[in-house]
Amino acid sequence: MAVRPSFFAELKRRNVLRAGVLYAGTVWAFGQGLSQFSPAIGLPDWATRWFLIAACIGFPFWIAFAWFYEFTPQGLKRESEIAPDDSIAHSTGRRLDKWIIAVLVVAVVLLLTNTFVWRKGAGLASNSALASAPAKSIAVLPFEDLSPGHDHGYFSAGMAEELLNALARVQDLKVAGRASSFYYGSRNADLRTIGKALDVSNVLEGSVRSQGDEVRISVQLIRTGDGFEVWSQSYDGDMRNIFDLQERIARAITEHLQVVLTGSQQARLVPVATTSADAYADFVTAQTLVNKRVGDSLPRAIALLQKATTLDPKFARAWAKLAVAYAVLPQYVAGDWNASWKISNDAAQRALALDPDDAEAYAALSYNQFSQRHYTDMVAPMQRALELAPDNSAVNYWAANELAAMGRTRDAEARIDVALANDPANTLLLFYKSMLRWRQGDQAGALAYIHRGGVTDSPFGALMLEFYDAARGDMAGSAREFANSTSWMGTKISLVDLQTIYRGTFGGAAQRQAALKTLAAHLDDDWAPTMLLQLGESARSFDLFEHGHSGLSDGYFNWLWQPESWSRKARQDPA
Repeated sequence: MAVRPSFFAELKRRNVLRAGVLYAGTVWAFGQGLSQFSPAIGLPDWATRWFLIAACIGFPFWIAFAWFYEFTPQGLKRESEIAPDDSIAHSTGRRLDKWIIAVLVVAVVLLLTNTFVWRKGAGLASNSALASAPAKSIAVLPFEDLSPGHDHGYFSAGMAEELLNALARVQDLKVAGRASSFYYGSRNADLRTIGKALDVSNVLEGSVRSQGDEVRISVQLIRTGDGFEVWSQSYDGDMRNIFDLQERIARAITEHLQVVLTGSQQARLVPVATTSADAYADFVTAQTLVNKRVGDSLPRAIALLQKATTLDPKFARAWAKLAVAYAVLPQYVAGDWNASWKISNDAAQRALALDPDDAEAYAALSYNQFSQRHYTDMVAPMQRALELAPDNSAVNYWAANELAAMGRTRDAEARIDVALANDPANTLLLFYKSMLRWRQGDQAGALAYIHRGGVTDSPFGALMLEFYDAARGDMAGSAREFANSTSWMGTKISLVDLQTIYRGTFGGAAQRQAALKTLAAHLDDDWAPTMLLQLGESARSFDLFEHGHSGLSDGYFNWLWQPESWSRKARQDPA
């Protein structure tokens, strides 16, 4: 009678043990790679965790599969259907040994890369980032609107931004940028994710309940590492003493973070910007709308800011914000560039007459000079803006915008990197970083930045995906992305006509002629000179831009530095 092999011997014969080791090694290697590269490809932080959970669930099914089935030259068969003499389990085992060695080598390489390269600066933030975040650092999340009608959302967000701005002026306190803080706050991200992404040890959460002139602001200071609530407090007042409420909150935060105040900040952290409660309420709401840019946000913001400056003509910050709104208005809402430039310049000068150190007003003056193609005159006001607010995301963005348009790609990217260090999820900054990477031939890097911070869901993301789709040969997708992005940028051209025009960029002679015929009916559009560039009509494009009415300097000059053939042709055109 033949001796029946032991269970362990049968596991070895059927290569179940080898299959288990191969499965574990593959999961380890894939998990290492997923945890290292998921930020670069836009995967959420929980992707690795759920992969490991799924792998654990799948392990017993894999073992059962290895027990009951065997690979044969004739394909996959149940082990019970194979005669012992026909089994090739031994040779299969040798192949599995090779696969195990290969997978383990990959896993070890990834582990060493993560230990000695990725965590020393080549990669994105790791789990150790929370431990290295400065103790005196904070992100201010958008405040919840608890008003009876829940119709004061913009005001509530604006109150959070006001506190953020006050704290950002405190020396030795790192404050994450507004766009990044609000991005993570609006998505209910967990505290560890926020701390890791923004490199902060604390977050400030809060709510605003306003009814009439009465206001209640409730705030909680929470550690990102363990979720411990360091401090919480509610403050009651009205719009007439709103600056005193903000002062008490900001001072309490600096005390709990043990920040030593110096100079004028010892006396006051939050300056009294206006004596009009109604003007301030309108300003706070308008500030959030200006940041939003698209849709009807800018016209609504302008109406509120005009009201605020009427209520208090000495409200410098409202004048500066009005200058910013008018500076970009025609770019997002079709309008008269000359009229917008004049109103913007007048508002900026009013702001500077009241507050000579208003960085936003200087930045608006510079952008207006840039839009009017006064490239020498734009330099001094931007330099002054950067001197006054070297860490301000908006100022750095506009400075990089001007540098990039002049072809100073590396200088522009360095300026963007400075701003991203403090505001890593800012949509505009990420868009520009992606564009500059694309300009330098780094397609993978460009795509990685577009997949951060929700950029892909914005018109700016669609603009960059247009180039990526075209490079992959997906012309239909590229045309859709072009039409979708451009439609948000102030053009009056229909989506159908935009796609027709774009197809002429990469299509044959017939499509190019159809595109030129369609564009001929829209030569008064701000984007027409740029579209002529893409269609290879360099001389006509230069003439239309030089003698036309468009102030879209950044939307034109940046296209001259693209790596695409139509852009290279334009750069080489003697005209």
